[in-house]
Amino acid sequence: MNHNLTLSITTIGDLLLRKTITITNSGEPINDVSLCVPIYQRPYKWTARNAIQLLDDIIEAKNSNKERYRVGTLILHKAKDKEQYDIVDGLQRTITFSLLLTALGVDGIEFLQQKIYNNVHNNHNIANNYNALNRRVGLKLQDSDSATEHQREMERLRDYIENMCELIVVITPDVSEAFQFFDSQNARGKALYPHDLLKAYHLREMNTISEDETEKIVKDWEQVSQSALADFFGNYLYRIKEWVSGNKANVLNEHNIHMFKGITRFSRTPYAQFYKSAYCYADMVNSSAMPFVSGTRNVNAFQLDTPIIAGKPFFEYTKHYYNILKDIQNNNKYEGFYINDNIIVKTLDRHFKKGIGNGIARLLFDTSVLLYVDRFCPETYPTKEDMELFEQFVVYAFIWAYSLRAQYTNLGWHSAQNYIMGLSDKINAFNMYKLIVKQDTPSSLLSALADKINPLSNDDIKDGWAQECYEYSGKGDTLKNLKDEIDGVYENYLYFFQINGFYKN
Repeated sequence: MNHNLTLSITTIGDLLLRKTITITNSGEPINDVSLCVPIYQRPYKWTARNAIQLLDDIIEAKNSNKERYRVGTLILHKAKDKEQYDIVDGLQRTITFSLLLTALGVDGIEFLQQKIYNNVHNNHNIANNYNALNRRVGLKLQDSDSATEHQREMERLRDYIENMCELIVVITPDVSEAFQFFDSQNARGKALYPHDLLKAYHLREMNTISEDETEKIVKDWEQVSQSALADFFGNYLYRIKEWVSGNKANVLNEHNIHMFKGITRFSRTPYAQFYKSAYCYADMVNSSAMPFVSGTRNVNAFQLDTPIIAGKPFFEYTKHYYNILKDIQNNNKYEGFYINDNIIVKTLDRHFKKGIGNGIARLLFDTSVLLYVDRFCPETYPTKEDMELFEQFVVYAFIWAYSLRAQYTNLGWHSAQNYIMGLSDKINAFNMYKLIVKQDTPSSLLSALADKINPLSNDDIKDGWAQECYEYSGKGDTLKNLKDEIDGVYENYLYFFQINGFYKN
């Protein structure tokens, strides 16, 4: 049993009106409970529909004569050196109860007086939900007798909410431990992603940054779809880091996010000083007029296979690689920088998006291209040679990733991980990621790939889509129709194996 945890039960009235947690596991109350919305919390995203549903649930419990109605869990982080209790989980419900009590005539709930960050969700949903609840419980009837009865009913509802509606409260001094309760305890909210834990960690490393700058960083973070960030960290950054290290990549969770925590400002080892100095140099140069005056390129402050610097650099790192990945995945002819109007990508986008196997192969293609760009592609002023070398690598990355797809009828992650680790008997099974980071120049990488990547034959191809291009005859199996295309987009990815010399009869 963890003795740092405090398990409690509180009524809504005690918590929000009297700043008290009713009773703890020691049998005593906790007084002077000042609830705080920490900067790492998500916005208030409950809609009017969510708020009204909560109200309807309470009314149903009241009408069913439930003596006590448990309305969820509140998880709080109480740092030893601070007075306030940070809400880790239960924010949506706590705000909604505050709005509901206000609509029922309670004035001056202190929890609602604190400043929360200005964003579209907070600004719209708080006002909209209050108005929806107020319309529901504050309906004024024309008939005086009916109005009086309605008023009495609302007073009984308020009394029930204050004294009969209860929250289970978990309090811990360890914020990481608090987050571990989140997924299993959150009844109506959305699951907390590992990147939310990282956000909280790195915001705590930014206590020397101004509040305005911190707020801007939080706003930028919240403008990105949280499911997209979860996918970005879990399927791209995490997998690249594991594969570069020669490890299989399973699932990013609270147990392995340490790889994204990085070097703190207090780290004084030579190892840490080297990377902190490199970041500071890049930041200093890029913030100055030096690149403009000298006509040189900006200095890249990050590399995927090196440590992260904790705090503000983490958010810059995330934005940097998120934008590069989206650029790589955007094949628009006139937008972006790295891949534009590429016929291979056009074919993949048109015909090979569905299915687990196609998704795995595309992820291997995208991640290997991202790692190449990170290591060898200048962000500004690319030369013709830079782009020609990159385009050669794109072909190799495609052949490597889709050699895996072509050799399986049903491709899953177990087979893919063995292929990446070089533990498979399939053709072209090797660790592309380790190979990339071992090379000092793109030319040396392309030479190494020329030695390692081999062509496929008909007998190697098991992918059902590709098998549709088999023509069976007494003279043997030959591929047909590989040149079939519609609007310039080819019907089969094996066409690019053939024209690049990676298919043999």
